[in-house]
Amino acid sequence: MFETQVTVVGNVATAVKHRKLPNGDTVAKFRVASTPRWRGQAGEWSDGRPLFVSITCWRQLADNVVDSIGVGDPVVVRGRLYTDDYEYEGKRRSDIRMEAQAVGPDLSRCRAVLTRNRRSADPEGGRTVAADAGGGFGAPEPPPDDQRDRLGAPVEAGVGA
Repeated sequence: MFETQVTVVGNVATAVKHRKLPNGDTVAKFRVASTPRWRGQAGEWSDGRPLFVSITCWRQLADNVVDSIGVGDPVVVRGRLYTDDYEYEGKRRSDIRMEAQAVGPDLSRCRAVLTRNRRSADPEGGRTVAADAGGGFGAPEPPPDDQRDRLGAPVEAGVGA
C-alpha cells in the first residue's frame, strides 16, 4: 500500500497531552506551528502566515514524545496528513492534523542528547520488550572543572584558554 508521507518543520505550539486508553495503548497530542520566513531584497526578514498542525502520536512514539519535547522546541514531524471539516459557532472550519510516524528535534536549530530504547528478551516468552538503555547515546559525562571555561562550558582540546 502506498501512503503519502508529509514532513512538517516547526515549533511545538502547545503542551503535549498524554493519556492511556482502556486497551492499554497510549496517545499523545500537541500542535506544531510552522511559519515560512524569507529575506527581502533590502535584507530584512519577513514572516508568512503560520500553519498550525495538530499532531497525534501512538504507543512508544507517544511515550517518547512526552518525555522529550515541550512548548517552543524546534521539531521535525513526519506522518500522514488529514483534514477535518466541522462547524463552530455557526461557521465552517477546517483543522489540519497529522498522525505522526516519527518526531524528532530540528538539529539545525537546537542540540539534543539521544537515549535509545533498546530491546531485550522477555524471559517469559522470548518476545522482545523495550528497555531504556543508553548504549553509547546517553548523556555524556561532564568534563572535570579544570576543562571548563569561565562560564562552565566544556573547552575542546587545543582550543580556547
